[in-house]
Amino acid sequence: MLRLHPLCLRLLCFIFSLFAPIVVSAQNANPFIGDIGSIRVGGALFGARCATCHGADAKGIVAPDLTQLWAAGVEDYRVFQIVKEGVPGSIMPSSPAPDNELWAIVAYLRSISTVAVEIDPNADLARGESLFKSECATCHRVNGQGGSMGPDLSRIAAIRSQDLLTSAMRDPSALIGSRYKTVALVLNDGTEVRGTIKSEDAFSIQIMNTEQQLRAYRLSQVRELVRETQSLMPVYDAGALSEEDLHNILGYLVNVATAN
Repeated sequence: MLRLHPLCLRLLCFIFSLFAPIVVSAQNANPFIGDIGSIRVGGALFGARCATCHGADAKGIVAPDLTQLWAAGVEDYRVFQIVKEGVPGSIMPSSPAPDNELWAIVAYLRSISTVAVEIDPNADLARGESLFKSECATCHRVNGQGGSMGPDLSRIAAIRSQDLLTSAMRDPSALIGSRYKTVALVLNDGTEVRGTIKSEDAFSIQIMNTEQQLRAYRLSQVRELVRETQSLMPVYDAGALSEEDLHNILGYLVNVATAN
């Protein structure tokens, strides 16, 4: 993440205000989509104003993962409204910044949250759908159907590159999202619970257990807590899933993403 001295940032914003078009909050279209200069400004503004809570990669520290907004199909204008108006009852404040700066931040977030959809004309979509339902749907859902242990994959091909998706299947423990890290608990009564962390604070922890039930525990109830480094997702190496069938699954996910 680009870090700028406050004086440089103010100068950058001033120059940006001179050349950027006048934008009013009533518009729905993001005026800076694909504008490299505006995206760079947005990245600098995000780093200075938002990264403390949302992380340098926008994937969340004490505040939500903003890249997931596009995964959920949220429109740019709604993201603009959230940045401008804040979220009542949360730590997210409203922003008095000019609309041009807010749109630049949204353009930056969009640029790191979406990818060009790569369509493989040779993928067998029917085979990919069948494999997804047999191998993936227990934990992942598409269009409201499937499990809840892992992320919703309805739009995953529009927000993650094919290389990243391939890596996630071949080596799922290499990169685990903050809300899907594996944890094992031993409660005071000896009960053992294993699942993925959904949220935690100084007094409690909430997990999705391996039965896909959401459970919350006070830390005073927990005798032992182990943070595991391995994902609960199975490893789909070449022995478990051929290269051809991997492409068929990815082709199916691309087809789903383009339909949403």
